[in-house]
Amino acid sequence: MSIISKITISELRDKALKLAPETKSLFAKLKKKKPKNLDTIVHQLHDEVFEEINCLDCANCCKSLSPTLYDKDIERLAKHFKMKSSQFIDEYLYVDSDKDYVFKQTPCPYLLSDNYCLVYESRPKACREYPHTDRKRFYQILDLTLKNTEVCPAVFDVVEKLKNKKEEL
Repeated sequence: MSIISKITISELRDKALKLAPETKSLFAKLKKKKPKNLDTIVHQLHDEVFEEINCLDCANCCKSLSPTLYDKDIERLAKHFKMKSSQFIDEYLYVDSDKDYVFKQTPCPYLLSDNYCLVYESRPKACREYPHTDRKRFYQILDLTLKNTEVCPAVFDVVEKLKNKKEEL
């Protein structure tokens, strides 16, 4: 059973932070070893977890994170709203400390009250790929994954299940 049905998002964050030293230890070993079967195992866990979790029950990513928007994302969203890219940037975005475009506000300005996305077909690449537990070369995003355990119940579940597969790695 998914942890989303068991605890609140703030409890998820607390639990993720409590387990962070154990997770960091595992991730340090994975970064060093780069197991050939890591992607296969993580993708299997991703599929297993998403059999139980429906993102629309949570939407915590949309409520608490702001994706990086690239030029193509900006162009696609501006076109969606029949605006010029410069107008879209002025209205919705700012440049963060990493010099990336991100939304001026959280939750996402396109998150609807039922957790659906107003611009789903035009959403940014970062939103399309989140929570990144099905990507190739998973070992490259272990730091991001650690942070995402605090936000996303699916990532938390994938990581906890991965800890039980240490012998296979």
